[in-house]
Amino acid sequence: MSDKVDYYELLNVSRTASLDEIKRAYRVQAKKYHPDLNPGNKEAEQKFKEICEAYEVLKDDQKRAAYDRYGHAAFEQGGAGGFGGFNGFGGGFNGFNFSSDGFSDLFEDIFSGFMGGAGRSRASSRRKRKGEDVRYDMEISLKEAFFGVKKEVELTTQTICEECKGQGGTNVQSCPSCHGTGKIRYQRGFFMMEEVCPSCKGTGKQIKDPCPSCHGSGTADHTRTVEINIPAGVDTGIRMRLAGEGNLSPGSSEAGDLYVFITVKEDKDFKREGINLFYTLKVPMPIAVLGGHMKIVLLNGEEKDIVIDEGTQTGEQICLKGKGMPVLQGIGAGDLFVTLKVETPTHLTEKQRKLMEAFAADTLQTPHQKLTIAEELASFAKRIWKKLFQKKSS
Repeated sequence: MSDKVDYYELLNVSRTASLDEIKRAYRVQAKKYHPDLNPGNKEAEQKFKEICEAYEVLKDDQKRAAYDRYGHAAFEQGGAGGFGGFNGFGGGFNGFNFSSDGFSDLFEDIFSGFMGGAGRSRASSRRKRKGEDVRYDMEISLKEAFFGVKKEVELTTQTICEECKGQGGTNVQSCPSCHGTGKIRYQRGFFMMEEVCPSCKGTGKQIKDPCPSCHGSGTADHTRTVEINIPAGVDTGIRMRLAGEGNLSPGSSEAGDLYVFITVKEDKDFKREGINLFYTLKVPMPIAVLGGHMKIVLLNGEEKDIVIDEGTQTGEQICLKGKGMPVLQGIGAGDLFVTLKVETPTHLTEKQRKLMEAFAADTLQTPHQKLTIAEELASFAKRIWKKLFQKKSS
């Protein structure tokens, strides 16, 4: 079990806190423990890392949902994989990477104003430039989610144009608006602000003769096959990151990341709620009355014998321990709940009808009078219908 502090406790918010409440709490804690305001304080630096990590999770609806369901296990590395820690994707999956050089990236928007833009400039100069991230939506079956699956997908991303080697063309000049920096600075009140140069889009240059292949962008489309390993136990909303599988643009030291969003399709037989599965078993009336055995086939292909007790009623449940979905990046599995539904026969044969009439004549009577067969059958049908209706209503 993880010994990490609860993310909500770190930010001092409730588990039902709104995004605005989380942001406000984050800013308070960030300013308190920021390394620039606590030089040489290792405890503050560690606390700052934890606050960064907590905020990155709780500000994102999907990450927050995964954390609420699986706790810290959703982001830890190793094992079968998780929301933030999958292995085996071209160098591994690291959901969070809060190195000492990367702390202030998360808080540039808070501190750059107080420092006249110095915080932002310093952080920008330290961190590596990466290409843009790419999103891929993947739909898998419940059975694939049960076992885990490897998928090969055709992915088109941006890479450096081979024609111009990423230069975008010839006759390249420094942008006159930003003087080649890619950014412009201006003062707003007491604060010095900085933003991407609108003339060169942050490249710091202007191309007089654009490359005919990439039209001056310096990038080209590249289609390739990417293998994606989906671990057992994933659910809808889980997001996986494949490091370095995104776009690569001129000036980038490394490619961006590929984010795979998982959607698990509904199954015609099994319904899922978290790690538990639900199955409805239709039981013929004779077996429900007399008792017996029936078989069902589980998601893993195993055939399971279900014992039907004598006098079984619609709505009764049988729990098969450990036959549900496997725990994502954990040990064990949920349970399978088999709900019994007694089937009332229709289209009786003449022999079956006579047997039913004999049964009704023998069992359906009041203390004061014996009903006719027609009345008995009507009363019997009415009571059965009432029971079934009450079961469905409840």
